[in-house]
Amino acid sequence: MLEKFSFKNQLENLVQNPENHSYLLAVSGGADSMVLASLFQGLRLTYEVAHINYKLRGTDSDLDQKTVQDFCEKNHIQFHLYEVSEKDRKPENSIQLWARELRYRFFREIQEQENLKFLVTAHHLNDQLETFIINLSKASGINGLSGIPAGTSNTIRPLLNFSKKEIYEYAEKNKIDFREDLSNKKNDYLRNKIRNEIVPKLLETNDHFLENFKKSSYYLNQTKDFVHKQIEEIENKLTVFNPEHKILSKEKLAQESAFVQFEILKKYGFDCEEEIPKIFTAENGSSFFSKEYQLMINRNELILVDKDKKQETKDELLLIEGFDFSENTISISLENTIDHIDGINNNFEWEFDATKLQFPLRLRKQQDGDEFFPVVFPGKKKVSKFFRDEKLSILARPKIWILCDGHNSVLGVIPFRQDRRYTKDEKTKSILKIFNEKKK
Repeated sequence: MLEKFSFKNQLENLVQNPENHSYLLAVSGGADSMVLASLFQGLRLTYEVAHINYKLRGTDSDLDQKTVQDFCEKNHIQFHLYEVSEKDRKPENSIQLWARELRYRFFREIQEQENLKFLVTAHHLNDQLETFIINLSKASGINGLSGIPAGTSNTIRPLLNFSKKEIYEYAEKNKIDFREDLSNKKNDYLRNKIRNEIVPKLLETNDHFLENFKKSSYYLNQTKDFVHKQIEEIENKLTVFNPEHKILSKEKLAQESAFVQFEILKKYGFDCEEEIPKIFTAENGSSFFSKEYQLMINRNELILVDKDKKQETKDELLLIEGFDFSENTISISLENTIDHIDGINNNFEWEFDATKLQFPLRLRKQQDGDEFFPVVFPGKKKVSKFFRDEKLSILARPKIWILCDGHNSVLGVIPFRQDRRYTKDEKTKSILKIFNEKKK
């Protein structure tokens, strides 16, 4: 039964010492949110109210706003209003998704401006049942069937264990003003159809249907938490230590069930079940992209690179403008210029015949079509094939510098091989020396 003390118990389950925090209540003017506001007022908590007038129902929308605003004025509560206008570009379809994105963006802005720790919404047990049915129809798995979470990092739903009937009874008993949204009676949205046609028939089957559903939902959430803990432990066993990127053992993950593969990879945005098997059959060097991550296949590794954390590096550096031929030898040290790469000896010393070079010389990253004539090796070789032959990892390749001349010809791949066409010989009088030596 919904009473002040039972509500307080639910709130305390979500927030330790609720009286020590501040809240933003999302209040539409309906029974659920007006009861929520009244309960917060009765508990003398520090809160403010946010309301959105979508201008979708004419005078009714304005009366909803007035109901919320009157409550705030009467109780001296800070009232935040967002009125939808032409600039918001209301879509002809997907109104619900558009409205949800708009209101949560508004709520987060108010939270930040007013320094309010928790957003509080008035979702209740009937909402939970509707969500369960919707997710059941979408084959959404245990996460979807677990429904709406009672609390996340900064959003709480303390009415989630109370039914719509209990909320109405509390409103009537405490003479709380609220507005009915008559558009909820229409079956033009899936949720409304479930609410108006399916849920009433389910409730008729058992006097304790909602109470039993609440218990089932609790058990499902416990199961979900257990599964997530197990998945996390498996992922930790598959993870190869790397300070820059997340790396998973491709071989070990391939041995796990399709369920485990999906649960691990979906954390990084790869949530299409049909696409995941392609990751394990893709050629070395292949890449897959989600909204936030790039997944690269590196032999027996899956490398996950956070797009937002990619380090910005220069793609080109001027090394030398020209050569002073009055000098016999000019030396250029690349100390502190080239990146240290694990497993690669960065020490090298190349000597060029300066008369064979087209200046200026530059350092740049690999480009498609790059090729050179590496010393020791016969003939010509593409730089991309040279990388493969050297078994350079996908993470190492972007860090390799290419030395090129004024015609963009490759003079060497640092620190591995220089191009033999430009090396000094017994006739060379002007030497350009490029080197990198590790300090001892």
